[in-house]
Amino acid sequence: MTVTLRPWRTDDAADLAAAIGNPRVQANLRDGLPLPYTEADALDYIAYAAHPEHYAFAIDADGRAVGSIAVTRGGNIHRRTGELGYYLAEPYWHRGIATEAVRQMTAWVFSHTDLLRVYAEPFSGNCASRRVLEKAGYRHEGTLRANAVKAGRVLDMELYAAVRADYMEQE
Repeated sequence: MTVTLRPWRTDDAADLAAAIGNPRVQANLRDGLPLPYTEADALDYIAYAAHPEHYAFAIDADGRAVGSIAVTRGGNIHRRTGELGYYLAEPYWHRGIATEAVRQMTAWVFSHTDLLRVYAEPFSGNCASRRVLEKAGYRHEGTLRANAVKAGRVLDMELYAAVRADYMEQE
């Protein structure tokens, strides 16, 4: 299966709505996404992602948008740090797609921007996402205790990061 990152297209709206409209996908994302997630919601996101300052791409597997990946630049003293976020549609889980997408995104960010560091904060119980980051070369930097409230539960999160100098040596 060929995995690539590409800009979002309006004809991806149905695939995006189906993926993010799945409660099992949303269970590991931040709050604030509508459920059900409609094609109109997807089109709003696609318009947002098109802005050149948003490092947001569709994860394409064999010509179909199967997920999303983005790095959001921090501000002020964190202006050269970016937060990584990603998800896949459930039928594409456990196939190595997310790991490849994270590798590609990290390489893209370090070669196309001035970011020095990219980090991710998966929920501690999201073992699959934690493994994706480890396989993609991110280092575990610690546990963020009581760092989030999701669905009424206080959750720990794990901090993973890739630093430009270290990551470029691995490539």
